[in-house]
Amino acid sequence: MGGQVSASGGVQSLPRSMNMNANADWMSALCPRLWDVPVHHLSIPGSHDTMTYCLNKKSPISHSQSWLLQLLGKLLPCVTQPMVLKWSVTQGLAVTEQLDAGVRYLDLRIAHMPKGPDKNLHFVHSVYTTALVEDTLTEISEWLESHPREVVILACRNFEGMTDDLHEYLVACIKNIFGDMLCPRGEVPTLRQLWTRGQQVILSYEDEGSVNQHPELWPGIPYWWGDQVKPEELVRYLERMKSDGRPGGLFVAGINLTENLGYILVHPSESLRKMTLPHLPYLSTWVRAQSPGPGARCTNVIAGDFIGADTFVSDVIGLNQKLLWG
Repeated sequence: MGGQVSASGGVQSLPRSMNMNANADWMSALCPRLWDVPVHHLSIPGSHDTMTYCLNKKSPISHSQSWLLQLLGKLLPCVTQPMVLKWSVTQGLAVTEQLDAGVRYLDLRIAHMPKGPDKNLHFVHSVYTTALVEDTLTEISEWLESHPREVVILACRNFEGMTDDLHEYLVACIKNIFGDMLCPRGEVPTLRQLWTRGQQVILSYEDEGSVNQHPELWPGIPYWWGDQVKPEELVRYLERMKSDGRPGGLFVAGINLTENLGYILVHPSESLRKMTLPHLPYLSTWVRAQSPGPGARCTNVIAGDFIGADTFVSDVIGLNQKLLWG
């Protein structure tokens, strides 16, 4: 089944507290009363920086990083690349494994590498991935064909190094790969409506020009990113966001911790994984206290790091039972 990608590029096993295929068809298994609830009022598990499991320590550091870090990457790659990599990997499961585990929101950060082939688009998080965007979208499409009553929300964002021509190329790939699976933007549908139409993909695209030209694309989905090292500070941030009221449509509450330079300097032997895993029980307590629905303090998508390391996915799915209590 997959494992955690280590800073050295190897794979380490993640602890398992659940059957990783147990939630492969959780949407179709929901109580029929929930089939008529708009998707933005359901509780949906997501993965933050979905594609970081395949970051490549041999790839160049992202062009969006500081000039100093890029210079160090060129002068001292054997030192700089592993250091950057271990703070960039947020997932250990491959995309199909994440879908099998029940993840239904995928955070896809897309880039064109400088001096790379014209039509080769990669994923990026400080370092470029080995995986190509077109291949990954095809893999997702094939999974959906095998799970015809599951729906995914794909958030295409970042778009580092993307020209207008590359946007047009990517949108053409999206339409070709997903075809009638794409749900055109409009009022957020229910599962029953999507199933009736044979639609399985809501695709948000954080480029306004492309969205204006293509009705198959939805505008960018708000993501509550706390940018916090300490889980207590992250929870305080999320509670402040909730107190301001939920967005009107789909939105994401990110329970992912974020390192900063000060933390890295004090903990040079650690990694994002080592920083995150001990705090997952605390963050899971917050997750289990949430409620989906239309209320001002309700949550929708909840996205986390290191999917499969605990019961996060099942906890988020389980929140939908609260919709039956009213």
